[in-house]
Amino acid sequence: MDRFDLVREAFARKEVTPEVPSCKTSDYFGELVFDRKKMAKYLQPDVLQALLACMEGGKGLDRKTADGVARGMKQWAMEHGVTHVTHWFQPLTEGTAEKHDSLIDYDGKGGVIETFDGSMLAQQEPDASSFPSGGIRATFEARGYTAWDPTSPVFILDDTLCIPTVFIAYTGDALDYKTPLKRSLKAVSDAAVPVCRLFDPKVGKVYAYLGWEQEYFLVDETLYAARTDLMITGRTLFGHNSSKDQQLDDHYFASIPPRVTAYMRELEATAYRLGIPLKTRHNEVAPGQFEMAPIYSETNLANDQNQLIMNLMSRISRKHGFVVLLHEKPFDGVNGSGKHNNWSLGTDTGTMLLAPGRDALGNLQFVTFFVNVLAAVQKHNGLLKASIASATNAYRLGGNEAPPAIVSAFLGDTMTRVLQKLLEVPSDTPIEIAGKKGRKLGLVELPEIFLDNTDRNRTSPFAFIGNRFEFRAVGSSANCAGAMTTLNAAVADQLLLFKADVDRLLAAGKSLNVAVMDVLKPIIRSVLEVVCFDGNGYTDAWKEEAERRGLNVETSVPRMFCEFTKPESVAMFTRTGVYTERELKARNEVKWEIYIKKVQIEARVMERMAINHIVPAALEYKSKLLQETALAKEVYGNTDSCTTELSLLEAISGHVEEVRVRAAALKRACAAADALEGAFERAVAYHDVAESFKALRTPIDRLEELVDNKMWPLPKYRELLFIN
Repeated sequence: MDRFDLVREAFARKEVTPEVPSCKTSDYFGELVFDRKKMAKYLQPDVLQALLACMEGGKGLDRKTADGVARGMKQWAMEHGVTHVTHWFQPLTEGTAEKHDSLIDYDGKGGVIETFDGSMLAQQEPDASSFPSGGIRATFEARGYTAWDPTSPVFILDDTLCIPTVFIAYTGDALDYKTPLKRSLKAVSDAAVPVCRLFDPKVGKVYAYLGWEQEYFLVDETLYAARTDLMITGRTLFGHNSSKDQQLDDHYFASIPPRVTAYMRELEATAYRLGIPLKTRHNEVAPGQFEMAPIYSETNLANDQNQLIMNLMSRISRKHGFVVLLHEKPFDGVNGSGKHNNWSLGTDTGTMLLAPGRDALGNLQFVTFFVNVLAAVQKHNGLLKASIASATNAYRLGGNEAPPAIVSAFLGDTMTRVLQKLLEVPSDTPIEIAGKKGRKLGLVELPEIFLDNTDRNRTSPFAFIGNRFEFRAVGSSANCAGAMTTLNAAVADQLLLFKADVDRLLAAGKSLNVAVMDVLKPIIRSVLEVVCFDGNGYTDAWKEEAERRGLNVETSVPRMFCEFTKPESVAMFTRTGVYTERELKARNEVKWEIYIKKVQIEARVMERMAINHIVPAALEYKSKLLQETALAKEVYGNTDSCTTELSLLEAISGHVEEVRVRAAALKRACAAADALEGAFERAVAYHDVAESFKALRTPIDRLEELVDNKMWPLPKYRELLFIN
């Protein structure tokens, strides 16, 4: 038996009955969410109408209405045993934050009474001065406000009423992920509606939709506790590959282990009660890796639900003897974990803008939005890469089915041919659905069954998959809002430019079809030549080709962040009203500081584990070998019978010395980086520190193969990856 097998067997025998209601999912779905059904029951009609006008039309709430909403919400919450309330927000740490306040107040008679009014609902001042702000807030001016986001429903978690909010500084600057995301959603709607009205005057609003796919690993809780690196950094800094890992692809879509199924069932039931429509669950490619995905929803709501589900995963997994790993690359040599963001646009009239229409005009609208999205990705490919860049995602990108660190777009053969055909025919050629009408000379046809007319490319960061684009490069632990805000803003800006160009041609007397296609054709030609790529993104040839095309090929995460403050990026974000220049500069400071701290923590853990865990274990085994050798010499008068021991001694001694030298070098490199002034300079230096980790890891992983298994101090990959 391995050293940790008894622990694993104990967990395997541990039976945990998942807390799952016995009724149908539809009977309890959303029961802990103050949704429209609850609003209709608990709010007065005039209050309900005012709240819906706020949610749907962006109108403000007066104090009277807020008090009315709070009264109904309090009644509903008290019926569910709520004792506390919190403003739930998303600071720049990429997690969520909450400060709980009880509902009690003095009743004036020596006792207390539960109170909750409009002021408590609409706004709080949590201070929260310790959250990163990039210099927007100094310690002596740390006032920060949370303000209710009525478009994301209030929910109950345990005994607490959770109110989704934005988080802003006293100056009005955004200190969170939600505020810019909401700005970007407004920007993309404001820019897309005038374009939609070229084709359908009835369109009043455009929505951005998000369907996230969440990948993650599960490890046994006690094995996790025996790995200092996993506990502190979220990934294994050392570890030799298991003889068998994912090379047979036998874990992918295989039968889910019963312990994992029990965990998933409870997670899903909890999510359903909170209105999170989880749809899919399955084993992923790497052993111990899994994935879940919900039904599509509006981006702001979908992002809130993803933030909440990551919290629920961590809490519920512990009940089942697991720890969830959301790090993008917890294990070397096998697949990492991403969060594929399926993104699309739709109108309030029910039209999906990235799917073919019912007629030639609808298809022209589809091609218009399809091409403009590609143009936005081409123009801001470096910025989009920066939006998904992090110290942790850097370990994942570029291998094991993760996209490379070059943002290109995959179209598939069908749409590539459609775009090429559009360049060949006159601008007034109608775009029809194949099979719906008789063929005409020069007709541009879109396939009738469209969802199956594009393959998937696992190496493409931005792939068109039928009626949406899949932004595959987002990291597993990331807040989706970062990438979605940048994508929405880039598309909004491109649509504004497109509409202005079309308007000029329409004013010159050209027909709609001709004006639109005359503007689109040079864009089509450019995207096909530059950003569209359907091949293997892992090859060196593609890296060279991408650089020749003018795509961003930067590999240093700290330097990637510089894209946010380039003049063209600042101009785009300010034109669309998504970020101010001050906010962009502040966020870069935060990103650099977080990068520094994450690499710094990994370096410290690595150096200390090398000296305190690995070297002592290797020396203990070396001592055992020396004793065996000395005993053999004493018995036989020579060491001829100890060639194996001597060979091991020589190898271990060499690796231990290399570990000592490399650990000392790592410590010196960190000290040199810390001595630099300026967050950017330190971050760039720490990028070099991260690049040096392999030099220390290599001799340690070799020692793992040599040292007696019973003496090795850490659970190995073969123990961590496979769940009984």
